[in-house]
Amino acid sequence: MGEDKIVAPVALVTGASRGVGKGVAIALGAAGWTVYVTARGGTGPDDALGQTVAAIDAAGGTGIGVSCDHSDDDAVASLFTTLTAGHGRLDLLVNNAWAAPRGFGGFSDKFWERPITDWDTLITVGLRAHYVACVHAAQIMVPQGSGLMVNISSFGTRGHLHSVLYGMSKAALDKMAFDMGHELSGTGVSAISLWLGLIQTELLLSLGIDEFAGFKIEEAEHPEYVGRVIDRLWRDPELVSHNGKTLVTAEIGAEYGLSNNDGVVPKSHRAPFGGGPLFPPAV
Repeated sequence: MGEDKIVAPVALVTGASRGVGKGVAIALGAAGWTVYVTARGGTGPDDALGQTVAAIDAAGGTGIGVSCDHSDDDAVASLFTTLTAGHGRLDLLVNNAWAAPRGFGGFSDKFWERPITDWDTLITVGLRAHYVACVHAAQIMVPQGSGLMVNISSFGTRGHLHSVLYGMSKAALDKMAFDMGHELSGTGVSAISLWLGLIQTELLLSLGIDEFAGFKIEEAEHPEYVGRVIDRLWRDPELVSHNGKTLVTAEIGAEYGLSNNDGVVPKSHRAPFGGGPLFPPAV
């Protein structure tokens, strides 16, 4: 999908008020994208989402903030109506929306010690909302004959990470990309799931630690690095060869010659999580 086809490509990044979503949106802005960003809450200059919009603009792109609760199907439908009315096309969807359970204080309890209502956030927002967004995105992308849908997944698919429901949602995102890729074959639209490593989010850096779960913080991926990987994937003339696949950001980023903001090249977590093939399993 060459960059010469579209002067200002249009992206939607969900859950972009902080962390990975914000970093992805800023990186896309730096690459010249028009970026719609969503989160719950306001979009004013003092709101978190409004600050993301300002950062996209400062990076050289065009940021558009839309307040959206991704557990509300009507709100999501309205979001896509707004997007198509404003630009008439969508080139990239980055599914990053996530919500913690009510009263959540960390992934320390066993699944039987947690309320069953944890499902309502970790699965409804962490999985179902991604599916809903893909349905709307595909209705735009398939007729235009191009586009990329990306799920932000993790090594929680490979080994236990955080909680049972967290792992379930991430494994399902990989399967979702695979099956969507099968049905999108020949349309010019691709679906991909990305396994991120440890990320230098604002929250992680605020802890003042050097290591987390055995991984060095200084070697962790910057949120903007993830955005550069996604931008490069979209521009890859061989993008269709990745359709339906799960990719490791550190590995595909290294192939593209990408690095963190400070020049550090993140390392893949594949080996610490047992090595082997990703999804789908080797035939």
